[in-house]
Amino acid sequence: MTRKRTLHIFLSRIMVRYGRCEHELITERPKEMNTEDSMKDTNLPDPKEIEREINEFLAEKYGNRIRIMGTQIGPWPGVDETSEGKTASVEPSPEQIRFDMKPAELHEYLDRYVIRQDSAKEILATKICTHFNRIRYFQEHGDSADREGIGRIKNNILLIGPTGVGKTYLIKLIAKKLGVPFVKGDATKFSETGYVGGDVEDLVRDLVQEADGDIEKAKYGIIYVDEIDKIASSGNIIGLDVSRTGVQRNLLKPMEETEVDLKVAHDPISMMEAAAHFQKTGKRLKRTINTKDILFIVSGAFNGLDEIVSKRLFSKGLGFRAELKKKEDRSELFKEVKAEDLIKYGFESEFVGRIPVVAVLEDLSEEDLYKILKNRYSSVVTSKKQDFKSYGIDIRFTDDSLRVIAQEAHKEKTGARALISVVEKILVGFERVLPSSDLKRFTVTRELALNPRPFLQEILADEYHPSRCELFDDVDSLERDDLLNELESRADEFVTCYGQSLSREALELVIESAIKRGLSAETVYRRYLKLENDVKTFEAEFYRIYGIRIKFSGEALRELIRLSLDGSEAPLIVCRKIFQNYHHGLKLVMERSGSTEFEIPKIAVENPEKYLNDMIQETYRN
Repeated sequence: MTRKRTLHIFLSRIMVRYGRCEHELITERPKEMNTEDSMKDTNLPDPKEIEREINEFLAEKYGNRIRIMGTQIGPWPGVDETSEGKTASVEPSPEQIRFDMKPAELHEYLDRYVIRQDSAKEILATKICTHFNRIRYFQEHGDSADREGIGRIKNNILLIGPTGVGKTYLIKLIAKKLGVPFVKGDATKFSETGYVGGDVEDLVRDLVQEADGDIEKAKYGIIYVDEIDKIASSGNIIGLDVSRTGVQRNLLKPMEETEVDLKVAHDPISMMEAAAHFQKTGKRLKRTINTKDILFIVSGAFNGLDEIVSKRLFSKGLGFRAELKKKEDRSELFKEVKAEDLIKYGFESEFVGRIPVVAVLEDLSEEDLYKILKNRYSSVVTSKKQDFKSYGIDIRFTDDSLRVIAQEAHKEKTGARALISVVEKILVGFERVLPSSDLKRFTVTRELALNPRPFLQEILADEYHPSRCELFDDVDSLERDDLLNELESRADEFVTCYGQSLSREALELVIESAIKRGLSAETVYRRYLKLENDVKTFEAEFYRIYGIRIKFSGEALRELIRLSLDGSEAPLIVCRKIFQNYHHGLKLVMERSGSTEFEIPKIAVENPEKYLNDMIQETYRN
């Protein structure tokens, strides 16, 4: 008897003992399954009891090498050998990685989240998409591409820009959109030998960890090294500079192509794993990752680099106007950076050669900071709303208050980071006191933002003053209208991404749920489409089991989805609870009227028993 057959028999016994348990999502149901029992809510057994019994069976059959853990079958911790006694090595294919994304698509995505930085977004979208599309090309053509002499120079990127302009944020967004693992490191924490802070190759190992140990996925990841300008040679150090020039040299091979050993020689855990593997298999454990397809992005503020560029550009004496331009257009000077400028700044020529692409991010103006606050995808306002929402308090911001916040943040000269600190300074007193009050909503106005303490006392003295309630409703209504207009304007995009767009009524439900739960509208949008598909699955299931075609009206469909969005149960569960005995009544109607298809209205969802009784009575009266 085969292992598969043996396990099938055991699982069948489990089903006989406990009955066929309903799952949250039904796939294909055996034709011989009793239709009456299939729609009933049964007394489900304790999952732990089932798990225990299955594990006892597996232990008898295979020993302790295989166990059930939740809903997954896998090796018992500490046992990693196959039936042949060799180390199992399974590398999942990176199907979720977007190797075919077009630059325009990625650029449009970045525009939605990142204010300004048009030049940097264009460069990043183009070169990163080219990097992954080139990987796809080599995967499709194999060695033939190499024979044709196509180069494998990587589009490693240098980002230049002051703090708080969105360098890290940009790369995180790109990695998320492409579906690749991402790690960030600080160049100042690494040394040539690893004895100061760490080894540069640790970043590669971190990438594998970020990919949950999936080497196949990790080898297409993005490594982002910040503060790279801090490892430029100062020029006044005598001897080996292990924290600067040494780190540059140590980055050379990973940035181009090298094999990185995932086993760390000085790591006790790695040594123990290697020893255990050798004892079991008689072979040395060697796990490596090749870095040829790992994209490296380095960044820094590069203070003083503009002066080097300026001297090169204006060394031939262009007069006072040139000097004025040098002082006022720092970002424009950065856009003129050449390899010789970076070398003069303190970088090795070999290192500069590994970063052929340069993108410059500009300082953020007060208007830019305001636009960041207004951007629905910005986390500054959204996260603060969620902070208060966790206490059951709704908070809104007037447009004037956002202007004040942007103005104060711009004074701090730390870019977008200052927005967070300014918002915290304004609202920290409210966040401390209001959760202990009965107040459930309030509005941040210009006056409150300028002088928060008096307004806190005023709110506590009269928690529901009519003028403040009216103001909150007005601001809330404007936000809803803006969000609705935005979602409607993206209808074509949603069709491209998700295969369909939603009606205005559905969008209003999405917005309501997003605001109520403190989530982004697009997140709820995706959730809505999944729930809608679940309802359609129930319609198909109902026909397959009972031979009765049902179709929910638009209003009924939205009501079912609303119940799922407001609660925690999937639409399939909601539908089964509401319509668990509906087939009895519908069969009576079928026999009497000859109808084989039924449209289920909203009232049937709200009061299913009354609607079905009324339908039966009306049928028999006729």
